[in-house]
Amino acid sequence: MGAGDPTELVLGLVPSREADVLVENAEPLVAFLSEALGIPVQGFVPQNYPGLVAAMATGQAHIGAFGPFGLVQAVDEAGAEIVLQSGRDGSVTYHTQWMTNDPDTYCLDEPVANEDGLLFCNGTLEAEEGPIGEEAIALIEDGTTVSFVSETSASGYIFPAVQLVDAEIDHIDGIDPLFADGHDNSVIAVCNGVAPVGVSFNDARTILKEGDCDDLDQVVVFAYSVEIPNDGIAVAGDLSDDLKERITQAFLDYADTEEGQATLDAVYEIDAFSPADLDAFDVVREAAEKVGGSD
Repeated sequence: MGAGDPTELVLGLVPSREADVLVENAEPLVAFLSEALGIPVQGFVPQNYPGLVAAMATGQAHIGAFGPFGLVQAVDEAGAEIVLQSGRDGSVTYHTQWMTNDPDTYCLDEPVANEDGLLFCNGTLEAEEGPIGEEAIALIEDGTTVSFVSETSASGYIFPAVQLVDAEIDHIDGIDPLFADGHDNSVIAVCNGVAPVGVSFNDARTILKEGDCDDLDQVVVFAYSVEIPNDGIAVAGDLSDDLKERITQAFLDYADTEEGQATLDAVYEIDAFSPADLDAFDVVREAAEKVGGSD
């Protein structure tokens, strides 16, 4: 450790679901990091992405698990360094999924089920990457309620907003946006009929708890966005190089353990970590600029 390094580290976890669930699921990770680094590590869940960026900018957090737009914000606004990207099913990218409870309008073919019984249409079941189904996005009419996640979520707002713009739909005034404050909540909004259309990461239907949605047959995926670089881990830029390397290695080591695989799956459905491809995040900045993102 460097002479200026903190004697306690704070790990911030951007919420993708209910905060209390995330805190509980992350407890083994926090304990492992504390032991591996020989420094007490505390975990906390901010209200949203900007909250964790602000915490890192003011020295209140030293490690951040962010979505892709949050990673960009952390670099640009807090001087953080992206050290790792998450991997899922062998991929370091993902996409927005568009969902509906009105397949008669947005499915141009018959919905089909995967092996878990989840429904897809417009070729989304067979497609491993996006974009696909964008002709159905163009069917969204003025005033339609669309469930998003938050205004700073890459898959939950920024990239689908770009698709709306590309379909010549005003992403601010042409629809009735609903911000659900969680990918799971966006699925629930569509399931419960609060919104006929919604977006989330793929496939957020699998993270729902019992009782969240009585009938997932009500939620049909009908389109995907372009591929988005996965979420990942950023560290405070003013930490010593030695501590940054030790933090990075601790995450890699944890992902190689049986407990780590179970915990990371429970927290963010992460299979593995890999070194971050910093150039891959240019597409995130470009998308944010296109829809008027200020960060």
